[in-house]
Amino acid sequence: MATAPSVSYSMTVRLEVPAGGTAVSQLTTVVESSGGSVTGLDVTASGHERLRIDVTIAASSTAHADEIVEKLRGIEGVSLGKVSDRTFLMHLGGKIEMTAKHPIRNRDDLSMIYTPGVARVCTQIAEHPEDARRLTIKRNSVAVVTDGSAVLGLGNIGPQASLPVMEGKAALFKRFAGIDAWPLCLDTQDSDAIVEIVKAIAPGFAGINLEDISAPRCFEIEARLREALDIPVFHDDQHGTAIVVLSALYNALRVVDKRIEDVRVVMSGAGAAGTAILKLLLSAGVRHAVVADIHGVVHAGRADLVEADPESPLRWIAENTNPEKITGTLKEAVVGADVFIGVSAPNVLGEEDVAAMADGAIIFALANPDPEVDPAIARQTAAVVATGRSDFPNQINNVLVFPGVFRGLLDAQSRSVTEEMMIAAAKALAEVVLRDELNANYIIPSVFNDRVSKAVAEAVSEAARNVS
Repeated sequence: MATAPSVSYSMTVRLEVPAGGTAVSQLTTVVESSGGSVTGLDVTASGHERLRIDVTIAASSTAHADEIVEKLRGIEGVSLGKVSDRTFLMHLGGKIEMTAKHPIRNRDDLSMIYTPGVARVCTQIAEHPEDARRLTIKRNSVAVVTDGSAVLGLGNIGPQASLPVMEGKAALFKRFAGIDAWPLCLDTQDSDAIVEIVKAIAPGFAGINLEDISAPRCFEIEARLREALDIPVFHDDQHGTAIVVLSALYNALRVVDKRIEDVRVVMSGAGAAGTAILKLLLSAGVRHAVVADIHGVVHAGRADLVEADPESPLRWIAENTNPEKITGTLKEAVVGADVFIGVSAPNVLGEEDVAAMADGAIIFALANPDPEVDPAIARQTAAVVATGRSDFPNQINNVLVFPGVFRGLLDAQSRSVTEEMMIAAAKALAEVVLRDELNANYIIPSVFNDRVSKAVAEAVSEAARNVS
């Protein structure tokens, strides 16, 4: 599937060109004929003989950007200057910072913000630990914790390389929910060590957001932390994805006029995200679910599962899905299915597979950057198609929920995250799409819809207070 030019691969190229002639128009022609897109062209200096021009270009990959630069270099009379990658420029020095809420202008301010005045506040908290939420940043702080073992689609790249992602996560918390989030990239991938570290730093936070920790370790780490801590622990790769998928499914089913209890769902992918999606769908009312992984359909009689650890996530899937006892391949399982949800690998389905599904089929192909089936092909016969990409309609994106979920948890001073809270979040997100807005190309709202975070937060807060 061809990838369109994206701002993620945008650059600004400084060029000097002759003041007369056709060099300026050639710049745009060369970029566009190379498959790029000119998004800005600014004259930054001008003389009788020469112009200095900054051309901002969107490419589809790093290699594509380099190719465009070389072609610009080849234009007669053009001198190539500095090439700036706009994404790297945005990351210089990091993307977040700490700021003080109160100015420190004089000795009085210093005495209250720090010593000696702060000692009275410390004493109050020592005598009444519950006041930490009222008198410190704890009430509005979330730790974003990773070990760098499963970062985006990059794999096990380690804690330092994961920091730009965790910074971005913290920036999104602030932008969409007003939450102060702190990236904590741990230089260990030992589950016991991670659990102990998070337990040790937990007093300073009102919530823990686990991020980009590989399966199956992420299941154990989350379960142990939920048991040990009195603050909510949320693994966004699992539960954030699951909430958005359920929300999108609610609205997709409204489009095709089917009930969640009646549809047969086939999933591709049994990792962290797939397992969390499955569990939430079952809690929300799905009765007919089949899961496939790289070895085919998951069922209790499969050779590799007969001797599997009874506590393994894959064994749980085998025991709680596939009531029809389907065996074989993913392609065989999707025949007649109402819903396909992919969190696996590119191009595992083709045109004929989508066509073999039930009328009014729903396709959520969420592998990034290349989905399980080309969306353009899927749309030929499926009624509703969603992906994880921003260049197609119906983007399934975790940022739609995690800020609002944590805002609701913090507002309710919740000690846990439950499936009831997650289902409440999914319903609230679905309802942001109004009845007269709903259609096959708009089943999920934009991340920049001002109603999203507030709606999710209120629903989660109410559900959390009901639990309390």
